[in-house]
Amino acid sequence: MNARALSLSTIASDLASLTKPRLSSLVLITTAGGMWLAPGALSPARAIATLLAIAGTVGAANAFNCYIERDIDRLMARTRNRPLPAGRMEPQVALWFGISLVAISLPTLAFEANVLTALLGFVALSSYVWIYTPLKARSYTAMLVGAVPGALPPLMGWTAVTGRIQWPGVLLFGILFFWQIPHFIAIALFLKDEYRAAGLKSLPLERGEQVSRAQLLGYVLALCLVALLPPLTGMAGWLYGAAALALNVVFVRLALQGFIGRLGNPWARKVFRFSLVYLTGIFAAFWIDAVLHR
Repeated sequence: MNARALSLSTIASDLASLTKPRLSSLVLITTAGGMWLAPGALSPARAIATLLAIAGTVGAANAFNCYIERDIDRLMARTRNRPLPAGRMEPQVALWFGISLVAISLPTLAFEANVLTALLGFVALSSYVWIYTPLKARSYTAMLVGAVPGALPPLMGWTAVTGRIQWPGVLLFGILFFWQIPHFIAIALFLKDEYRAAGLKSLPLERGEQVSRAQLLGYVLALCLVALLPPLTGMAGWLYGAAALALNVVFVRLALQGFIGRLGNPWARKVFRFSLVYLTGIFAAFWIDAVLHR
C-alpha cells in the first residue's frame, strides 16, 4: 500500500471513529427493534434508507461531541487517542463532517420516513449536543438529560413505520431511558478518577459512591417495572415476559449485591457489562416473540 492510500485509509478511519461506531451500532439495533415491533412495515429500501439516515444523525451528534470535548478528551485515558485530542485531525474537519452528516441525514429521514421522525431526530441531536454535552462539566444531572436522546431511537423506529407517537413506542423509550441510568452510573463509578482529572461532574464525585450505588439500584428497579409492562399491555407475549423476568432478576440481584456489600470497581464493571447483555437480551426477546406471534 502506497503512502497516499495509507493516508486516505487513516483519514477515513478517523472520520468513522468520530461517529463512535460501537455506540451507533447499539442505536441502530434499538431503532430496528422499534421498526420491527411497530404495526405495518416500510419497504426494504425505505427501511434501509431510514436506518442509514438515523445512523447519520447519531454520527453527527457524536462528531459534534468530539469537536466540543476535544480538550477534555486529552485528559482521559480512554479518549486521548481519538483523532482530535491526538492531533491527527483539525477541529474544523470534524465540525464540517458533523454539519455535512446533519445536512444529509435529517432531510433524508423526513423524506424516507416522515417529518415526525425527522423532528425526533433533531430533538435527539440538539439535546445531546447543546444540552447534555456542556452540562457534563456542570452537574451530574447531565446523565438524566443524556438519557433522553439515547432513548429516542426505538421510538423513532416506531414512528418511522406508524407516523404517530403511541404507547408501545413510548414504552420502548421508557425501557431505554431507565436502562441508561444504571449503565451511566456504573461507568461513572469505575472511571471516577478519569472524570475528576478531566473536570467532569458525575454522581460518584458529587454525591459519593454509596449514594451512587443506591441510585443505581433504584433505577434498576424502575427499569424492571417498565420492562415488564409490554406483556401486560399486549405489546409482547409470554416468551418476552419470561426473558424479561429472568434478566430483571439477575440485574436486581447484581445491583442489590453492590449496594449491600458496598462493592467497588470490579462490581461496577460487572454491572456495566451485564447492562449490555440485558439490553441485547431484551431486544432479542422482543424480536423472537414478535416472530412467533406474526
